[in-house]
Amino acid sequence: MNQTEQLIETTSTDSADTADASVAAETSVASFDPRLDLAAAVELAGRTLAAVRPEQYDAPTPCEEFDVRRLSSHLVAVVRRISVIGRGEDPFSVPSFADELADGAWAAAWEPGAREVAEVWSDPGILGRRLRLPMGELPGAAAAAVYTHELTVHTWDLARATGQHPAWDPALIERVIGVVRRALPAETRGGRIPFAEVVTVDPDAPAIDRLVAWAGRRP
Repeated sequence: MNQTEQLIETTSTDSADTADASVAAETSVASFDPRLDLAAAVELAGRTLAAVRPEQYDAPTPCEEFDVRRLSSHLVAVVRRISVIGRGEDPFSVPSFADELADGAWAAAWEPGAREVAEVWSDPGILGRRLRLPMGELPGAAAAAVYTHELTVHTWDLARATGQHPAWDPALIERVIGVVRRALPAETRGGRIPFAEVVTVDPDAPAIDRLVAWAGRRP
């Protein structure tokens, strides 16, 4: 289970109906279709992954659990899981890492994974459908937000580790910040909340810096 999923699980455990309603409201298709943000996050993660060089595979990342090799493998697993979840299938049928892939095969595996996400999530009805995530059921709109956050933060991790400078979409990032600040309060770090303390950044800092700082990263 990834960190974003765990934070939603903890919120849902305390008050499932309230958490579902809050996250779903933030990502409601009535104001903005969260599938657009998810698609953009998938596309940017894929471009960042494709630019990783072999000499960087052993480099550490800001996510202390992963070096570049392990994070790349995890990202492929994440994009596969997004499709499985969208089909209403068991998320645990997808391992957390694409261990069957050889070093450097991640970008090639990403392309069919991204195409499948686009196909599975093309039905607008998915936003109101209850989907199974590793932490339990959430509306499709909330699930899209969960994985937009997951992909965005890990894309930043990978970019930072490999010296890349992706073209972040500030509007997308602000929408993600609006969701995650409700799901992951600054006061609830440690214990069951698998994130480091919020890192203080200037309120006028770029949106991506504020997002990763809220997740405990140092931009």
